[in-house]
Amino acid sequence: MMPVGGINDKIEGYFRVCRRIGLDGTQGIVIPGRNARHLLLDREVIGAVEQGLFKIYLIDNVLDGIELLAGMVAGLPDDAGNYRPETVLGRIQRTLEGFRRACDSAAREREHHQA
Repeated sequence: MMPVGGINDKIEGYFRVCRRIGLDGTQGIVIPGRNARHLLLDREVIGAVEQGLFKIYLIDNVLDGIELLAGMVAGLPDDAGNYRPETVLGRIQRTLEGFRRACDSAAREREHHQA
């Protein structure tokens, strides 16, 4: 994840929107971990983070973001390239395999009717 410019303004702007609609502890932002050293936030934002009313999540790669947003482990492939079923990538792999089987079945059905 590459750092982004103007991170303090972006966080504070989004915080103001969240404050206006009512901070409830579910709002927050995801930023590249490499931006952490550039944070110089308003005291109000810092206070809200300390109180658990606003969250700042730091991620280092896309898989970190997937895990954060999905609420489950992204997963790593085994030696055969398969992912465990209870992981995000495992669910994706199973879904894509299902699509492939459906496409193959439809193609065989078309070939059967054309013959």
